[in-house]
Order: sequence, then C-alpha cells, then structure tokens
Amino acid sequence: MNDAKKETAFYEKLEDNYVRCNICPRRCEIKEGGRGFCKVRENVGGTLFSLVYGRSVSTSVDSIEKKPLFHFAPGSRAYSICTVGCNLKCDFCQNYRISRGWKEIKGKKESPSEVIENAMSNKSDGIAYTYTEPTVFYEYARDIMLESKDLYNVFVSNGYMSDKVINELSKNLDAINIDIKGNEKFYSEHCGINDIEPIFNSAKRFKENGVWVEITNLIIPGENDTPEDFKRISRWIRDNLGQETPLHFSRFSPYLELREKPPTDISTLEKAMEISNKVGMDYVYCGNVPGHQSESTYCPNCDKELITRRGFSITNLDLNRDMSCPQCGKKISIAGEKWIPDRFF
Repeated sequence: MNDAKKETAFYEKLEDNYVRCNICPRRCEIKEGGRGFCKVRENVGGTLFSLVYGRSVSTSVDSIEKKPLFHFAPGSRAYSICTVGCNLKCDFCQNYRISRGWKEIKGKKESPSEVIENAMSNKSDGIAYTYTEPTVFYEYARDIMLESKDLYNVFVSNGYMSDKVINELSKNLDAINIDIKGNEKFYSEHCGINDIEPIFNSAKRFKENGVWVEITNLIIPGENDTPEDFKRISRWIRDNLGQETPLHFSRFSPYLELREKPPTDISTLEKAMEISNKVGMDYVYCGNVPGHQSESTYCPNCDKELITRRGFSITNLDLNRDMSCPQCGKKISIAGEKWIPDRFF
C-alpha cells in the first residue's frame, strides 16, 4: 500500500473481513488484502481504502470545450486532473496507460488545497475531473470540490456509478459529460459490463438533480455506427434529458485492440448529426474533426451562428447577456454563465 491511502466513502463490512465497495454498480466484494476491479481501492484489515487520494497522475489547463462541454461556461479554462484507475475495461481506451495499463500506483502528491492553488495560479475558472474515470477517485474529487468555493467543478465520466455517489456528487458538481457508448452488446463486447441501465440512470439522475449534462457518443466503424444506433441514442436523450441537451458524436481513432479499425468516416458523423436533428435534437456536434462547421453553435430557431469555434477555441461569441439569440430572441441553453470570460461581451 502507499501513503496516499484514505478510507473510502461508500462501502460496507461483510463477514470474514470481506468488504463490499458501493462506489459503482460492480459492487465488488473484496477479500482482505485484495483490490476492486478498478485496482485503486484496497481492503486493509476489513477497511476499504482509496490508494490514489492526493496522487494526481496527470494535470493540465484545458479549454472547457476540450472536455467536451460546449454549453457550460463557454470560453473558460479548466484545471484538469486525474489519478490512475477505471471501473470499465474498454478495448479502445485512448488513455489506457493511466486507466488500466499500469502495474503500480503512480502520480505526484497534490493535496486538495494544492490543486485549488494550482488552478488559481494558472488562471483557471474551474476544475475538471477527467482523462480516467473520476468515480474511482471520488474521495479526492469530493474534498477538492468542498474547498473550491469560487471555481466550477465538472466531471468527464463513463457514468458507471452508484446512486449514492450521484446524490452526493450532485451537491457540488456543476456539469458532467457522460460518454454513452452504445447498446448492451457493445458494452459487453468492448467495455466489460453487461448491465448498462446504471449509465442511463446516471444521466437522468444528474439532470434531475440540477447538474448540467452533455452526452458524448464515440462512433466506431462496424460497432455502433448504424442509422438505428443514431436514432436510438438521440431519441433516448430527447425523451429523458430534453432536446436542448448537447450531443457530441465523436470520431474514433484506432487504438489498443481496435487499432485495425479505420477512423470514423466524416460522412458517418454527418449522417449521425442529420438523423439526430430530424429526431428533434437542438444542439448536435461532430467531435475530433477540427475545422468542421459543426464545431460551432447555431440557434435552433433561426440558424444564426452564435458561438464560433475552431478546434477547442472560441473565436466569437454572439449572445445577449441573458443567453438569448440576438437575431430572434430565442433563449439558448447555456449554463455556467458567470464563468464566461468578459471579453466576449
């Protein structure tokens, strides 16, 4: 064990010094000396400890658009942080070396107070818990959130977490992007889980709890790229989260066990957008296609270009102070307005 240990927030003690972790729907039953599926929660003498508390493996200052969060505090800067560990096992993970492809706990010591100090010194507007799955370092993220009074807090997540975590997170979380990857067959074959209802439940619960929600769908050729796939996810979001929920169809880049797959054809992404718009979604984007016109935000009523993006940068923001379209007056779904840089107004 390492010096980053901290007793975890959600677990129960069982017989014979076993414990059951309740951080995510796996509910791992862990024997003494063992670790859960995520590899960062260990049973020590019948007490479940986090092994990554205060141990950041990657930090960076990113634009909020990189998360991607396009309708939360557009143009702001987020101090991004993560630890090692993940509770899924995706065979296409772009961050595999820090999510699951490691042998020993690693990372620099960075206390919650130091995270906030570093965020402020880097002129960040908020903190993003991202790169790996932040659910597995919940205790660390929670304590940072509790200290970050003037900064926003956002998760970039696979959504695979328990109801208790959702309820506690919602008290301090401002926004979340949840990656909904596909149907049950897709998750079973590529991510290591069979029951995907908890992921959809997470999106609904966060929305109900007042957290800003955006959805990403990584499109992998031959796996989740049919018109029916696009209709299914668009209809679900429309009916359960609302048509104003931003949806990001993201381009796949070959990696790990799927490195023989081709990158997603841009025409496939454009077809996904077309179908989603016909279903009734207001804000649909292509991800990982720099320079594509869908990077920008348009008014769903009059089609005026409201937020012009190039890559992860905003070059122009044309909105009224009340987040309405200056041409037709339609209220645009934007959250985190107080963190939008003054230079845009």
